[in-house]
Amino acid sequence: MTAETDAELIEAGRKLFAGDWHFIWAAPSIETLPPMAGLEVAFAGRSNVGKSSLINALTGRSTLARTSHTPGRTQELIFFEGPEKAGFRLVDMPGYGYASAPKAKVASWTALIHKFLQGRATLARVYVLIDARHGIKDVDLDVLKTLDKSAVSYQVVLTKADQVKASELTTRIEQTAAALAKHPAAFPDVLATSSRTGAGMPELRAAMVRLLEERRG
Repeated sequence: MTAETDAELIEAGRKLFAGDWHFIWAAPSIETLPPMAGLEVAFAGRSNVGKSSLINALTGRSTLARTSHTPGRTQELIFFEGPEKAGFRLVDMPGYGYASAPKAKVASWTALIHKFLQGRATLARVYVLIDARHGIKDVDLDVLKTLDKSAVSYQVVLTKADQVKASELTTRIEQTAAALAKHPAAFPDVLATSSRTGAGMPELRAAMVRLLEERRG
């Protein structure tokens, strides 16, 4: 990938996410999903990993996705649609691994996530968000295995990178990339982001534009 191509993708990503993004649908069950259209990318991660904050930072809209200090707030698949002709949606998935929620509720969220991953033809990629301070946990590995089985392409995005020293962040990226080498459906590049500072957002937007171009090519 040349620097010129990178610059073009970053600019295309900036334009795509500067457009009109809005909430379109909330699905509490697989039966209530919106009709498939265009391409979708989904964001998965442990509760409180910063999914909603990341979506807000990506789109430059501070209140598009509801953020909460209470883990487990998102209990549905939340769909956001981009500019009209882009044919592109973002999906905020329920956070997993929230120990304080009732077991039956956790089981229903988990089932919803797994069914969605296995049966959504328009799902182009899942971005698995991992807290840069903690790295991959056992509960994350369960989701990675599900993605491998579903043959859904996925990429790991480290969040809260601004809360980790630069040297530690480099080590965390290397450790994460090494762990992903064992997973067949994982995209090898690990992105580090901060919703607070905006670090890594241009690269994440560019990755999505590249994905769109590949799928439409």
